[in-house]
Amino acid sequence: MLALSLLLTVAAEAVVAFSGGDHIISQKGRQFQPGAVSLHPGERMTVVNDDANLVHHAYIEAPDLTFDSGDQAPADRTVITFPQEGDFMVLCGIHPKMKLAVHVR
Repeated sequence: MLALSLLLTVAAEAVVAFSGGDHIISQKGRQFQPGAVSLHPGERMTVVNDDANLVHHAYIEAPDLTFDSGDQAPADRTVITFPQEGDFMVLCGIHPKMKLAVHVR
């Protein structure tokens, strides 16, 4: 019974930690998945290269926010924080058709 109680406590803490605003975005098959995400100011998202043999390069060029991940090897993770409201486009510097719309409200 004690083990079950401990397991439930750990699981509840994991749910609280996950609900803190970390959104996972996959880069796979020359696409961002999902292709659009809505966030609140201050939230972050983690961009993960889920391709086994492709390099990606996430970047944002906007008047209010610039970001450049550099080259992302397979399995690399990059965290992007969005401090203020706005609409942003995350692009891949290697695969120009890859686009992720980020709406921060």
